[in-house]
Amino acid sequence: MPVSGSGETPAAQQLPVSFPPPVETPQASRRRRLTGRRPTPVDPPTDGDSPADPPAAPADPTATDRQLVFFGAETGEPSVADLAGLLAGPGEVHRMGGTARLSVVVAAAWRVHVLIGELAQRGVRSSWAPTEDQRYAVRTAYTRTIVPLAAAWLRGPTQHPPPGFQLDGRRLRLWLAAAGVADPPDFLLRLGGSDPARWAVVGAALATAGLTGELIEAGPDGPAYRIAGSRGTRRLAELVGERPPASPPTAWPSRF
Repeated sequence: MPVSGSGETPAAQQLPVSFPPPVETPQASRRRRLTGRRPTPVDPPTDGDSPADPPAAPADPTATDRQLVFFGAETGEPSVADLAGLLAGPGEVHRMGGTARLSVVVAAAWRVHVLIGELAQRGVRSSWAPTEDQRYAVRTAYTRTIVPLAAAWLRGPTQHPPPGFQLDGRRLRLWLAAAGVADPPDFLLRLGGSDPARWAVVGAALATAGLTGELIEAGPDGPAYRIAGSRGTRRLAELVGERPPASPPTAWPSRF
């Protein structure tokens, strides 16, 4: 199902809906009132939808529950380079001629909604399809804009983080949307591949971002980094920003 860079989907093929509808939380509602920001809808509004309410007044810069976090997802503009966050997890990149494509398999329909929206924000066309094991494959189109990412990560057929690889809030947001799993009071960030050296570089980038993760190699869902305790989960929440509307409240880390 092709999806345009604006996030529009053909009417005949809607995004999957087999996940609980998101429930608005008091904290999220209050944060939006403070910032004047409204969440971006997953699907564009129809002609019958009412126009958006005007933005609220700017937040008080002294508000303590809505400070921008250095390297957080909200401190810069989205870019194609953020897709490296998917490659830190289970994402894969492939080259074809002078183009490249990124793909990731996710376990829940809400993740498709979030990733399609995040990719559209970066002007990247994408599609999704159900898999035989009842998961979902999200793929970008083959495009020249992803070639620099492929060149940095591919060593022949092997995928490995480039030297000096770092994780910021926007990259972590994409990784979490694709493969972050709540395990209260901890949070798991699932990995891809089978190369411990690759995981070690990703773990070092997590530590640099203030997230000391414990590597879990064994398990039915493969390797993952465990961000332990409420303090680690709050730090993760600060970096990745507000919960997307499509995400169930319990599936996204909270700062509170």
